[in-house]
Amino acid sequence: MIPRNRPVINEADIAQQAGVAASTWRRRDAPAFRQHVASLFPHSRILIYDLEQARAYLAGSPIPALPTGEHPDDLLNDEEAAAVLGVTASTVRAYATQGYLPAGKTLYSVRVWPRRDIEERRKNPPGQGKGGGRPPGTGTGPRKAHAYEGDPRLHTATAALRAAGDTPRHHIAAALAQQHGGSTRTWERLLTQADQTSPPG
Repeated sequence: MIPRNRPVINEADIAQQAGVAASTWRRRDAPAFRQHVASLFPHSRILIYDLEQARAYLAGSPIPALPTGEHPDDLLNDEEAAAVLGVTASTVRAYATQGYLPAGKTLYSVRVWPRRDIEERRKNPPGQGKGGGRPPGTGTGPRKAHAYEGDPRLHTATAALRAAGDTPRHHIAAALAQQHGGSTRTWERLLTQADQTSPPG
C-alpha cells in the first residue's frame, strides 16, 4: 500500500540518485537499504519505496515513519484491493478492464487504485443494488484511442525512441524493462504504440 498517495521511487531511480549504476547499487547497496526501508508492496516482485524514506536513507538521516491507519487516498495494488473486495487479484484487474472499477494508474509498472474507489465498489458490487455494475448498453465514457492511452509509460517509451537512434527496438524494450519493471514484451508494445502516435520530429 502507498499511504496517502505519497510520492514513490524504485531501485533504478534510487541508484541514479545515489550516482551509481543500477546493477552496482543492487549488488552492493540494496541489501543494507532493504533492511532499513521497507518496500510498500512487500509481496510484489516490483519493489517500490516511499520517496521521503529513500531520500532520508541516502542522506544518512533518520528514516521517517509512514502514516498509519486507513485513508481514502491510500493506493492499493490488485492484491490489496482484492482483499478489501473479497475477490481475487485477477478479478480486480477484470473489473478495471470491464469498467466496474476505474482504470487506476500505473506507478513503476504496478497498477494501483485509491482506497475510496475500492470501498465504493465494495459497497456496490457489480450487478447488485443501486449503482452496481454498468447499465446495459451505456459503456463507461469515451472510448480510448488505443489500449495504452493515458498510460504514463507511453511518455517514457516515446522519449526512449527519440534517444535510441538505430538501436533495435527489442534492445530498447529490454533496457526499459530492466530500468522500470514490467516485461520486455509489454515495453515492445508500448514502443510500437509510441511510434504510431508520436508526432514526427
